[in-house]
Amino acid sequence: MQPILIYDTTLRDGTQGENITFTADEKLKIAKRLDEMGIQYIEGGWPGSNPRDMRFFELAKRETFANARITAFGSTRKPGIRAADDPNLNAILDSETPAAAIFGKTWPLHVTAVMENTLAENLAMIAGSVAFLKERGREVIYDAEHFFDGYKDDPDYALKTLTAAFNAGADFIVLCDTNGGTLPHELESIMQSVSQALKRQAGGSRPLKLGIHSHNDCGMAAANSISAVNCGAVMVHGTINGYGERCGNADLTTIIPILCAKMNRPCIPAEKLSGLKSISRYVSETANIVPINSRPFVGRSAFAHKGGIHVSAIIKEPRAYEHMDPEQVGNQRRVLMSDLAGKSNVEYKAKEMGVDLCANGCDSKAIVAAIKQMEEEGYQFDVADGSFQIMLEKFTEQFKPLFDLESFRVTIEKDKDFPCSAHATIKISVGDSHEITAAEGLGPVSALDNALRKALGNFYPDLDTMKLVDFKVRVVDGRDGTEAKVRVFIESRDQDQIWSTIGVSEDIIDASWQALADSFQFKLAKEAARKNQESPGVHAGNEQPPAPVSCNL
Repeated sequence: MQPILIYDTTLRDGTQGENITFTADEKLKIAKRLDEMGIQYIEGGWPGSNPRDMRFFELAKRETFANARITAFGSTRKPGIRAADDPNLNAILDSETPAAAIFGKTWPLHVTAVMENTLAENLAMIAGSVAFLKERGREVIYDAEHFFDGYKDDPDYALKTLTAAFNAGADFIVLCDTNGGTLPHELESIMQSVSQALKRQAGGSRPLKLGIHSHNDCGMAAANSISAVNCGAVMVHGTINGYGERCGNADLTTIIPILCAKMNRPCIPAEKLSGLKSISRYVSETANIVPINSRPFVGRSAFAHKGGIHVSAIIKEPRAYEHMDPEQVGNQRRVLMSDLAGKSNVEYKAKEMGVDLCANGCDSKAIVAAIKQMEEEGYQFDVADGSFQIMLEKFTEQFKPLFDLESFRVTIEKDKDFPCSAHATIKISVGDSHEITAAEGLGPVSALDNALRKALGNFYPDLDTMKLVDFKVRVVDGRDGTEAKVRVFIESRDQDQIWSTIGVSEDIIDASWQALADSFQFKLAKEAARKNQESPGVHAGNEQPPAPVSCNL
């Protein structure tokens, strides 16, 4: 089967998504990671539109890319001028990329009503711009903007725009569903007609190479991309995590594994597929966007199992409830704990976490019963693996706390014209030693977090690698008003792991403390286990406490 070329536009189209922006240096780092994955084309930006993209292309000139062709993006020339005089086209040349992507208008609505241009001049702009870049040695990818909408309104003119680009030498003709409103059955019908018509017009003069560029406004971007491949497209445009304007672009983290693992249409080297989750997380972290757990293939929940019957089945035969091995895409199977859990869930999770359920004569059925009772009271362990591991260790009498709380006090001050300020004092014990510290914060949990870090920093020097990344409060049952129980989730991370903890109480500070304490206990236990593996019997000495992490809570 003919390989499919992946054209990544995360650095250009992806940054049009709400709240997504990258510096030039960040764009270069992402480009290097995409190149390592084996992506064939990386669209770096629009060099004629802003200084940041111009800076990226300057940086890219100094780099060597093993697999990818860096591509500069732009539009066809402006009406009424020569291509050689167009500043955007010349900016593409100045970027010195081996490939150039330019978009042109396909839909008469845009040509006449939006651009206030003539249909004839639009065709001349397309042909002249493509020829200009080809004559100067560039590989040209022509993006037929709004193609499917244009074809539905005026198929003859839409085909004329493609013919103009093809006859001028475009290497790829990319059909764009710019508004994201096309459905797969419509796309298939249109692509078949277009392919036949263009081949007739080309007369075999050179191969016709079609591409697809889909937006996700109907939730069909990935489906349309796959349908286009079935209709002969050899290039697929998209972004990592589907980032993009409005509802986003076609998500390459979905499309790549479908092509490689489901359709036997290689698009990146097979050995690189296991890096898919890693690149997904890297881009989301760089964009400072929380990853979507339910994202296919790479999401945290993509291979998560909650029902006891399901877990019992996958222990015997994973294919019973998994469409593929999660390790193929760098993901992992997760078993969740909840009131739907059974004995199989507990035993699977205990093995996964290295907790011996047989220790001290504990019964997994008793643990299941306790979990269901705690869930009835408001706990939710399917999203709090850190607290669940600690709970398992407590049930089996294997929990060894790395610190104990003696007491804490939190005060909040509010002056008339000033924001609230928070202060926390905490007393903890570590073995036979005691520590009392105080700290300020932007909120009560922030102050408590800062005070605990200061106290623990005198005993454990590794806390500077841990930070709080999410804090959520939910009312368990709102019928009791302000006296209702609340459930607090805290998500923390260090350089190699993310973990979640939970607390439940009628007092929001108490619930926050439960989740916060579990988070620190989990981190410290992990560091202790790592150091015991590296240097058995060696304990960390005292170091200066790390700088506290502020959280506006």
